[in-house]
Amino acid sequence: MIRFFKQTTPIRPADDVTPGRKREPNLRYVYTLTAFVSIGGFLFGWDQGVMAMIIADERWLNLMRPANDWSVGFVISIYNIGCVIGAMTTGFFADSCGRERTISLASTVFIAGALLQAASYTIAQISIGRFVLGLGVGAYSAGVPLYISEISPAHLRGRIVGIELMILCFGEMVIFWLVYAFYFLDSDDWWRIPLAIQVVPAIVLAFGCWAWVPPSPRWLVAEERYECALEVLSRLHGTEAAELEISEIRQTVSEEHITTEASWRDMFKGPVLRITLLGTSLQMFQQITGTNGIFYYAPSLFKKGGITDPTMANLATGGIGVILFVSAWIPIFYFDRFGRKTWFQFGLVGMIAALIGICVLQQHALDYPNSPINNLIVIFPYMFFTFFNSSWSAGSWTYAAEIFPISLRAKGNALCTASLWISNFVVAQVSPPIESATGYGLYIMFAIICVIAFFFVRYALVETRGRSLEEMDELFGIDKTGKYQVLQDPARQGLLQHNPQDEESTLVDDGDLENSN
Repeated sequence: MIRFFKQTTPIRPADDVTPGRKREPNLRYVYTLTAFVSIGGFLFGWDQGVMAMIIADERWLNLMRPANDWSVGFVISIYNIGCVIGAMTTGFFADSCGRERTISLASTVFIAGALLQAASYTIAQISIGRFVLGLGVGAYSAGVPLYISEISPAHLRGRIVGIELMILCFGEMVIFWLVYAFYFLDSDDWWRIPLAIQVVPAIVLAFGCWAWVPPSPRWLVAEERYECALEVLSRLHGTEAAELEISEIRQTVSEEHITTEASWRDMFKGPVLRITLLGTSLQMFQQITGTNGIFYYAPSLFKKGGITDPTMANLATGGIGVILFVSAWIPIFYFDRFGRKTWFQFGLVGMIAALIGICVLQQHALDYPNSPINNLIVIFPYMFFTFFNSSWSAGSWTYAAEIFPISLRAKGNALCTASLWISNFVVAQVSPPIESATGYGLYIMFAIICVIAFFFVRYALVETRGRSLEEMDELFGIDKTGKYQVLQDPARQGLLQHNPQDEESTLVDDGDLENSN
């Protein structure tokens, strides 16, 4: 059965590539593959934002009749449980079938979940649909960054993963405004439309990842398909860099006894335990610092801040989508210019300030309910997401996808992603009742967690900026034997580190976009 899902077709040079001819790095190909597989990120963003206005709408509430705030929270949070399971199974499928085929399989599950929730009439039915949908989104959230990180040059990895974030945020922005538009339809079933139409990009992604997207070169090496891996690397990074990289990857895979022999138990042994704790803790903090506590329940936040008109509250919520999309461009151009730790700390300072602002304005709305100053509440969620998106949103995914040794990378990234989704579940489930009981006490709690996260980043995290994936073993002290030496000769430094002329190679067209499989 597994063999049926694997990509087994030989990967050869395009017909117009002369044998023995030197090929230059082709960033256009890298960016094209990144943009296409990031349709998974687009759908991830779509389903992060699709329910915020729906669960606040009286027509949906009258149809579903949730018993209390916990029932509404369950509709949101059961999706996250599906995401946990989807993320955890990604490690097995990504190692067995390949990264790109895993994304294709995830799309079929996603389509089933989207149709189930669009056809639901009860809390139980929509919860089942949300759970199945979550299985697919969880696989996207682990599989897409994993694939992207393994096709990216080391000096551009943060930017490349940032592109996925930007597309994810584009999905959030699109769905906010689509839901806002459908909200005005004179129909009790208006909300079914945005839940159903997402199957269209999912179908495109399923077929594309099955038939066009090439396997990860690191997965091909683990499968001992060395010529295919060299061809994919040559298409991506050029002939000379590919020859050095595949030698390095083969050394790493050989030393680690190839991917299929690594077990989940190895995640919690020796120096790998430290990496596991860093990755899972970072992804946990990405959630419990407040992002989805604000995001999922933004209309309620604005209402308690003094914006009592539901239409205006939904309009302000749509503005969050715009802010997310615009701020997502920041890490694309600047994330790799500074260290990972610098970005995380910078983001937390701004997030703490924004959370304090939310508390102050909500208290002001309680004291002066009709004051025009209450409209300023919109500034602080926008400020929060600007700082979050420029730092943690891209940074935690990049860090978790790059720190594990190759034999454990799929499992490690899956475990870190599961940590994120478990934390997301907790936040989604407890935020409504905590906010009902304490008001802006919820945001005080998030601010305190941000302070804790600041010290975690400052004193526990290891800086990884500019390191190749194969250098992570050395950086974290996994290789104690001294047998494995990262290639640091001048040729490698010149080929694998930043070269401004690489940007011009996006104009190179040597047939790399054809015959990928």
